[in-house]
Amino acid sequence: MREFSPEIRVVADGLRFPEGPVALPDGSVLVVEIAGGALTCVGPDGSVKPVADLGGGPNGAAIGADGAVYVTNNGGGVGFRERNGAFLPTYAPDRPPDAGGSLQRVELDSGAVETLYDACGEHRLLAPNDLVVAADGSIWFTDLGLVRRRSIERGGVYWCRPDGSEIREVIFPLDQPNGIGLSPDGRRLYVAETNTGRLWAWDVAGPGEVAARRRPATAADATLLADPGRLTRFDSLAVDGEGWVCVARIGAGAVLAVAPTGEDDGLDVVPMPDPYTTNICFGPDRRTAYVTLSSTGRLVSFEWHRPGGVTAF
Repeated sequence: MREFSPEIRVVADGLRFPEGPVALPDGSVLVVEIAGGALTCVGPDGSVKPVADLGGGPNGAAIGADGAVYVTNNGGGVGFRERNGAFLPTYAPDRPPDAGGSLQRVELDSGAVETLYDACGEHRLLAPNDLVVAADGSIWFTDLGLVRRRSIERGGVYWCRPDGSEIREVIFPLDQPNGIGLSPDGRRLYVAETNTGRLWAWDVAGPGEVAARRRPATAADATLLADPGRLTRFDSLAVDGEGWVCVARIGAGAVLAVAPTGEDDGLDVVPMPDPYTTNICFGPDRRTAYVTLSSTGRLVSFEWHRPGGVTAF
């Protein structure tokens, strides 16, 4: 295990539990504010301006092949409490049986919002969390499920077309699936589980398919890429240009980078000054990392220690 301590720059603060950073070519960064129900744009100068009111709990964002912003919205599936100026997640609030989350599409210029999916067949989406856009424009996303005081509803991984015409449940069940990403060549799908602190990898067999003995697939069909232990809990992730899977760690805030061949061949740790370090993306210069420090409402940046970070486009 190697530890890196880069010089961290605060890009913006005062955000309401930011997540899902997306770096744009003009130097600005989109974030969702889960506790604020909004999609927000942070300018290169740190200015903050609203893009869209999404409601619920927008949890992740990505730019689609059509230039629109796609958002996984947990539908308010995560509650918050404020303590000493910090936002802290808590149990899911009680929701009506027919309530849930969704995948939304946002026109970046106008802020117009469209709900693409709120169910897969007869199953209501519970709390969509993170997403990644494949080379063909299709979308993979996680549904975290719901954690209540005395019960847990299981989550999984879904695939869909961005025009609203098709959605599939590809992997189910998982234990709070959170971060999701694809290898640079698109041949492997990575998913991080929050509760177990495990990072899984499936071979992609085709659009909306992973190599598996059953449908939907399960963790039994995956490769366990990392299981660091030490009370590790994972949040969202990004994949850098050398294929390392960069996962935000909550609890002991950090970004963990896992070698594409697995933890035994390399595990880098970049400590962060917030226990709720939730997500990372890379800028157009393919070197700058942007990280959301959610409980303290900050977006920060620093130079990544390997070249070739994969941008959002």
